[in-house]
Amino acid sequence: MPRLTDARKELRRTQITEAALRCFSRKGLERTSIAEITAESGLSAGSIYTHYRNKAELVQASAHAALAKHAELLGTYAASQSPPDPDELLARLIDGIDPVKSRVAVQVWGEATVDPIIRGVLVDMIDRLRSMMQTCIEAWLVKLEGLEPAEARERAAPIAQRVLALYLAELLHTSLQSPTEQAAS
Repeated sequence: MPRLTDARKELRRTQITEAALRCFSRKGLERTSIAEITAESGLSAGSIYTHYRNKAELVQASAHAALAKHAELLGTYAASQSPPDPDELLARLIDGIDPVKSRVAVQVWGEATVDPIIRGVLVDMIDRLRSMMQTCIEAWLVKLEGLEPAEARERAAPIAQRVLALYLAELLHTSLQSPTEQAAS
């Protein structure tokens, strides 16, 4: 049997992670079995276990994939000639909230209260997201508000904390909406 190329492995991992997210969203982290993820992905159990040892690794991979997407987006904003101000940054981030992923995120928060590995992943993810937001806000303060980089760094930290808190609150709010409410939003 031919070996999987790196690109093919990454495609399989993405396929599995996306299937896991759909299952987690429907049934929750605790009630979703690997068998259900296997069926949802269309792959064999052996393929799932080739890429992930357990559900905890799937949760970690999902968190890191979400963070990578945010990093790319926030990096683009920070590098632009006119980075968004904090209100616009928050509005753009909120517009990008995926209801399925928001439900899984809230479940991960709950699991983080009892699972130290997931807690570590979650705390790291939130810290990195805050840092990326701070970088974006620093760029706005320097490029559009004319602040010196040192002052921008100092002023951006508490602003980034507030933007993050509001974003996480909106993520929670979205996760609690019914599909009908989400369609009306």
